[in-house]
Amino acid sequence: MKARQKQTAAGALLSLVVAALLVIFIAVPFAAVLRESVVVSQPMSLQRLDRITREAIAEIPDAERDVALARWAGQITPSERVEAMAAAFHLADRDVPWDRSRPYEEQDRRAQAAHAALDPVARSEVDDFFAVAHVMLHKRTALAFMVREEIGKARFDGMRSGVERQFGLANYAEVLATPHFQRAAINSLTLASVTTLMTVSLAFALAYGLNSGALPRPGLMRGVLLLPLVAPPVLIATATLMLFGRRGLITNGLLDGALGLVDADQVNIYGPVGIVVVQMLAFLPAALIVLDNGFRDSDPRLVEAAPGLGAGYGAQMRSVVLPMSFPALKRTIVLVFIMALTDFSNPMLLGGGFPVLAEVIYDQITAYRNMPLAAAVCIILLIPPLLLYVALEQIGRRRRFFVPGAAPRGVLPVPAPARRLLAGLALAAGGAILLVYGTMILGAFTRIWGVDRGLTLGYFIPALQPTGLPTNVAGMSEVADSLRLALVAAPLGGLLAVLVAYVVERLRPPGSGVIFFITLMPAILPGIIFGIGYILAFNAPFGIPALSLSGTFAILVLNVMFGNLFVGVLAGRAALQRLDRSVDEAAEGLGAGIGAQIGLIMLPLLRVPILLGTLYVFIDALTTLSSVIFLVSGDHKLASIAIFNAANGSSFGPAAAKSVALLVIALTAMALLRRMERRAGTGFRKEVVQA
Repeated sequence: MKARQKQTAAGALLSLVVAALLVIFIAVPFAAVLRESVVVSQPMSLQRLDRITREAIAEIPDAERDVALARWAGQITPSERVEAMAAAFHLADRDVPWDRSRPYEEQDRRAQAAHAALDPVARSEVDDFFAVAHVMLHKRTALAFMVREEIGKARFDGMRSGVERQFGLANYAEVLATPHFQRAAINSLTLASVTTLMTVSLAFALAYGLNSGALPRPGLMRGVLLLPLVAPPVLIATATLMLFGRRGLITNGLLDGALGLVDADQVNIYGPVGIVVVQMLAFLPAALIVLDNGFRDSDPRLVEAAPGLGAGYGAQMRSVVLPMSFPALKRTIVLVFIMALTDFSNPMLLGGGFPVLAEVIYDQITAYRNMPLAAAVCIILLIPPLLLYVALEQIGRRRRFFVPGAAPRGVLPVPAPARRLLAGLALAAGGAILLVYGTMILGAFTRIWGVDRGLTLGYFIPALQPTGLPTNVAGMSEVADSLRLALVAAPLGGLLAVLVAYVVERLRPPGSGVIFFITLMPAILPGIIFGIGYILAFNAPFGIPALSLSGTFAILVLNVMFGNLFVGVLAGRAALQRLDRSVDEAAEGLGAGIGAQIGLIMLPLLRVPILLGTLYVFIDALTTLSSVIFLVSGDHKLASIAIFNAANGSSFGPAAAKSVALLVIALTAMALLRRMERRAGTGFRKEVVQA
């Protein structure tokens, strides 16, 4: 009984620790964004200024207070006297009897006359307010510094600025009422809709071709189409600019320079069309994965039975294939729509004056330092995908396609014209991706893209850097920082993911559903929201500067780790659901505590989910941009952000070199972990056979 109680207490403690970590590093950042979106900064009222000024004056030692007040009173100017007298009249709840629009000399005379005309009681009240009003309007900063230690940082900042933070919907109203924001919202919705339509259509065709036997070498084709998953998000945009930009190899070098057919300054990839093309290639792998899994999970016998019932190929597609794939299709539509709606790197590189909401967020934070407005735009960005999700869930929710028994995968009958069309789409998409990677590799070794076609290693070795470029753009220091981040965050993320899966699937404490939902939040929320949330939540948390994580390496590790935890958790839960609970019961019966069960039994059996979660965190740490672009500092730089900045400044060589370096690291890590996964799978099968 005692051992059982210890087991229960240990499980409860583990569940509590896991839940606390998820709440702190996932739920709290999102709550911080939501809270900041309703924060409104506005000037303090005269009554509020009067009160905090009196409180601050009271903090001055008695011996210094009278001296300071007398000195400030002796320094008053006519204009300051007028302003203070007007404030004193307002504070005494009296109308100002002189014209405030007149010159200060005239106002001063009229103010003194109005003051003299007051009855003694009213005059005494106004005099009391006047002494404080002069300090609060004109000497408030000096007063704040005198009592800085006594009043604390928050009151000190408020007193200096004369601004207080309140809650309201003014930020949302400003976003909805400002023409620039309205235009950006329309552009974002239009761009996301077009990109989603084209990307999902292409991904659906490719997934269908891969699973119907219509495409030759499906394994190789699938690998080529998924290559962008291990690349920085701006790689495709950078390569596209290198090919079709103003200095592009095709637009400038071929069509303009060699053939004289176009003016590269006028005819190029910049604009909404270019954004859609780049987003299609960038988001295609994610869409393809979801749809590919959807086709794999479907039963091909339903399609095979359709011709026997007299259905032609078109009827098969309309009545069987499309409805059967609709669950995966819905998830893909929402996924791509969110990615396109929150993408700011591609519109910023290719937009050419085409504003979108994600770019508005970036500008509000970096240029205007208006975090509340940026937070409001972040929350607004969540509304369209949520509405889209709800609408899609209402379509076909009662339909189920399931045939009990085995469902062997066969080659589905596809007419020759459809095969040729699918093959053409696959070759076009695969060729475009290979062209992008070939361009990046060539650009990494080209001296100055579009100007000097000589070869160089200078972008990898700073001592050999071509002349004419800033000295800080070459080299692999940012790549080294990204690799260090990945090496720290990846194993921690893989292990934590399995612990979360164990808590949710095996321990099942009260609120386990909430724990799992919090884990999935980063998969639902745009990365830019998660990054802003970390700024707000961990910049002097609880008002304690010593606890601040801003600008540290730790905040990058935590953001990357918790932002990608859900993949390992999903894999871990799936693996645990396949493992018989009798393993846990047998271990407990032999006296193994919860620590021994996890360390000696669960972790070895869950090696594959651990490797999968580790790999996902590792790749994201190398390539992530939107969630960390606001978290980096001068001491901790990342390659993905350096690539974005270099491409934005048309320094294509450094951007290409860093992209190639990240790609090599990512592919090497995937190969190593794949080998480990195979060994783990072989070892697991041997253990099962021996048992």
